[in-house]
Amino acid sequence: MTTTTTQPIVTLDGQQPRQPGLPSAPTSPSETHPTNPRPDLAATVGHTPMLRLREASALTGCEILAKAEFLNPGGSIKDRTALGLLLDAEHRGLLRPGGLIVEGTAGNTGIGLALLGASLGYRSVIFMPQTQSREKIDALRISGAEVRLVPAVPYRDPDHYAHQARRYADELNGVAPLSAWFADQFDNTANRDWHEATTGPEIWQDAGGRVDGFVCAAGTGGTLAGVGRALKARNPAVCIALADPAGSALASYINTGELVASGNSISEGIGSSRITANFDGAPIDLAWSIPDDESVPLTHQLLHQEGWCVGGSSGVNIAGAIRLARKLGPGHTIVTVLADAGTRYQAKLFNPPFLREKGIPVPEWLARAFPVEPAGT
Repeated sequence: MTTTTTQPIVTLDGQQPRQPGLPSAPTSPSETHPTNPRPDLAATVGHTPMLRLREASALTGCEILAKAEFLNPGGSIKDRTALGLLLDAEHRGLLRPGGLIVEGTAGNTGIGLALLGASLGYRSVIFMPQTQSREKIDALRISGAEVRLVPAVPYRDPDHYAHQARRYADELNGVAPLSAWFADQFDNTANRDWHEATTGPEIWQDAGGRVDGFVCAAGTGGTLAGVGRALKARNPAVCIALADPAGSALASYINTGELVASGNSISEGIGSSRITANFDGAPIDLAWSIPDDESVPLTHQLLHQEGWCVGGSSGVNIAGAIRLARKLGPGHTIVTVLADAGTRYQAKLFNPPFLREKGIPVPEWLARAFPVEPAGT
């Protein structure tokens, strides 16, 4: 395939404004043309810039592009998920004015739900594993949500954070029906459907219809499944790939049909030991397990050489994009997402002692930035 060096179009319009007091159903990007100034927070979600990753493109001979999802108002791609879930709940009458949003989350979806909820007059209670980064926990708290930290346990454990969130919403609704809404990001397929209706078409538009492959990690599976379905509807030959962190069982499931996990990762919010309703049936052609010593250096490189500070899941995505580019060969266009900002993981991603402890290479510039202090100082 012949590629062009023309930069992809960057669109600046947001989602269709929500009319106060009226539920909104999901719409496609082609139907949304708000004018400035934007009327509310929801109208600023999505339509993030498409970036060309210079080093990855040069390394592979492909055009490797990435949606800058960390530029969403809540700082991650999960703002899109949160908006889709909220609009669907309003449309179906599950979330009443002044109601309570309840969710179990590793952080980013909760931040999106809390911020969007506050802008629309809702309160939020978020159940979250206590192992998540302090930066994300603090961001969730200052967003106005009530945060309930719980032990990190496998999904099969009844005290998993998602199960605790569901039980809490059920208890409230048992006393006052429809007083609380459990967002259920993992198994509520409004997540996948929203990405299929908006994120996928937006990627196709921004790349000028020149997409040979799309790759990203999966947590809920909503982004990968929704974007994959949208792109294949436009061109069935588009290759959809999963970049899975070590310690997740999803790559094994795609490649062998069995949920087998090995290793571990410092990445947060991606990977899974089960098949969610959003992930089920996703049109995935290829899958790789990506180790931290491959993905984290790419995150460091992107910051030091191109100026983009992104989180660990974005490093996994870039590694997947490079692998997909090498699989397809030079001259193809590969798209991925930069899911959130690296500032939410500073104590891990940019902490030399922590990285060394995990056996992850520390770049020279980072070691200089945080020198080891002499004992006794």
